[in-house]
Amino acid sequence: MLDRNAVGRTTPPTLCEVEKGAIRRFAESLGDYNPSYFDAEYARASGFPGIVAPPSFPLAFTAGTDLRELLGVPGKHLLLAEWSVDYERPVIAGDRLLMTSRVVEVGERPSPAGRVEVAVVEDEGRDESGQLVLKVRRTYVVRTTRES
Repeated sequence: MLDRNAVGRTTPPTLCEVEKGAIRRFAESLGDYNPSYFDAEYARASGFPGIVAPPSFPLAFTAGTDLRELLGVPGKHLLLAEWSVDYERPVIAGDRLLMTSRVVEVGERPSPAGRVEVAVVEDEGRDESGQLVLKVRRTYVVRTTRES
């Protein structure tokens, strides 16, 4: 069961350093070989200040807190159902982002398998000067188990 009092809980800022090797491995795991993810010269010629991260790369960031603890739910029942990223600017190799997570919603929704609990978490990434770089919104489903 989700902790209904989790709404409003926020993690302290955690530093996430964006490394070009991590970008390369992430892009390779996706099978996306866009040269902007691998080659700094190509990325600069494409208008970026350096190697750019794929759009879904921020899902690899962590705010340094176990999300299961934050929501009060065992990990085996927590599933990522939806996500979106809003960028103020692209994420570039060498960025040092301070990430925080905040629980914004806890509730229930119907599903084909019955009622499921849902939690929405918003992450915010700011550079070291405090400028907003991105916001990630993730919706998690907790599948309740039937007791025998």
